[in-house]
Amino acid sequence: MQATGSNAICAAAARRGERARLGRRLAGLLLAAGLSCASAGIVTAQTYPSKPIRFIAPYAVGGGVDIVCRVLAPKLSESLGQQMVVENRPGAGAIIGSEALVKSAPDGYTIMMANIAHGANPALHSKLPYDTLRDFASVTLVALLPSILVVHPSLPVKSTRDLLAFGKSRPGQLNYGSAGTGSANHLTMELFKNATGMEAAHVPYKGGGPALIDLLGGQIPMMFITIPPAIAHVKAGRLRALAVSGVRRSPILPEVPTVAETGIKGFQVYEWQGVVAPAGTPKEIVARLNAEFNRALTAPDVKERIAGLGAEIAGGTPEQLTDHVKSEIALWTRVLKSAGKID
Repeated sequence: MQATGSNAICAAAARRGERARLGRRLAGLLLAAGLSCASAGIVTAQTYPSKPIRFIAPYAVGGGVDIVCRVLAPKLSESLGQQMVVENRPGAGAIIGSEALVKSAPDGYTIMMANIAHGANPALHSKLPYDTLRDFASVTLVALLPSILVVHPSLPVKSTRDLLAFGKSRPGQLNYGSAGTGSANHLTMELFKNATGMEAAHVPYKGGGPALIDLLGGQIPMMFITIPPAIAHVKAGRLRALAVSGVRRSPILPEVPTVAETGIKGFQVYEWQGVVAPAGTPKEIVARLNAEFNRALTAPDVKERIAGLGAEIAGGTPEQLTDHVKSEIALWTRVLKSAGKID
């Protein structure tokens, strides 16, 4: 009996020892796996990029987003040691380009320049082929572009107050043009209508160019438009500028007051641009891209070109861009709620 008890004790001890050895082995494997993953992340960051990077501009060639992409791409090509190639994927208010991005591998070799439509599309469309907050990794905010409220000279108004009084005396007679549903022109005017109670029908065009042509011809009386395509016409008297949508006056048109200065307190809205990548892109690569874009934005020639668009350089952290997108989604959801989802 004693021998049998002794054998049982020895067997139990052996089993405990084996479990301990297995536990130590498993812990060692887990530690090695963790170190391997960390090492892989470091190696990825150190070797990135090893091939050209695709930079999606979700709008046509020649627009503001395309121009800023092409200003920045050569700087990033130089600093990263690999060519950054701008690829235009226009259509559906940036949805086509955005869908192409989220379907790309999250490896840092496909990025996109998002803009105001990125935050407005969730409010404009009941169904999107992606989730704006879940499916994108923020890199950095790039620039803020104010718009100017311009009217055709035949409209008998010389200020924002005049415009509101004119619209009130002729309900249902005002309309405005835009580059299409979800464009900066459309969204800025809808925010203006929301803030003032002014009534004006939306006339969407297939682009900013056709809308501007009809504005110059007097077929539409007014619109919000970014400064570069309008400034020559304002200087020549073919358009009358009433107000700027930003928080401060534009140095390009210092005589034009802000909307807030005209009595609509707190009004501000910008067409904005920011770089995003597919969700799941390694944090080390996002950090590298963030650093390189922020460095490029400090280059004198880049600052000069972007300032020439009437824009303000932004930059910042990925977290700041994420917060900005969240605030934009909340803003446009509130502003467009009365109209419901637009598909």
